[in-house]
Amino acid sequence: MGTEKAARIQTSLLNGVEKKALVWLAKRQPRWVTSDLLTYIGVAGAFICGLGFALSSLDIGWLWLSSAGLVINWYGDSLDGTLARVRNTQRPKYGFFIDHSIDAITITMMCVGAGLSPLLRLDLALAVLVAYLIISIYTYVCTIVTNQMRLTYGKLGPTEFRLIVIICNTLFIYTPWRNLGYIVAGIELGLFDIIAIVAVAIMAVLWLQQWLRDRKTLSKLDPLKKSSEAAGPKPQTQRIKKRETA
Repeated sequence: MGTEKAARIQTSLLNGVEKKALVWLAKRQPRWVTSDLLTYIGVAGAFICGLGFALSSLDIGWLWLSSAGLVINWYGDSLDGTLARVRNTQRPKYGFFIDHSIDAITITMMCVGAGLSPLLRLDLALAVLVAYLIISIYTYVCTIVTNQMRLTYGKLGPTEFRLIVIICNTLFIYTPWRNLGYIVAGIELGLFDIIAIVAVAIMAVLWLQQWLRDRKTLSKLDPLKKSSEAAGPKPQTQRIKKRETA
């Protein structure tokens, strides 16, 4: 099965509004703006996001740079495919290769940056990274096996993920919530550490639910076949044995 024929599945909360906004933006891009350029703009946004997180250890005001990086990342990462579809210049295999090989780098830059910020513990930021990569790998496997590319799980997708992080950044800057601390199993956690733990748990549950559904479907489409040994000896072999006995 080729990625060019894979059905795109989007069920996120913001999907309808986002799709209209992306088409509107794509129709107004200058001719010199290409899908490849937008992809690299998305990478630059991820770098800016990670840098803003890291600098916020010096001054939490830098979290605004992180949030701006997320917006730039959304613009490039979400618009590159839409631009190709609007202009009818799709390169499905090339686009799939570029987009999703780079995705692993961009999410790593953002999560490591978050772990270096006062917003989040590094170990929890890396846990978010692992959960995100597990879902990403599962998405790519299913694209090949089921010919369906699931861009969202439940009502959450990359856009909702970015928005949640922007909200957390804003709350950390402007509210006293950043000073809240809790002791859980002897470990001191801030409010946003707990939010990260909840996010990892939600991603794990969404992955497990989808895995169970896909496993059931694929089990029916590709049922277990009986081996020749389990079916018993062939008739010819049985006749030979009878002659030997006689």
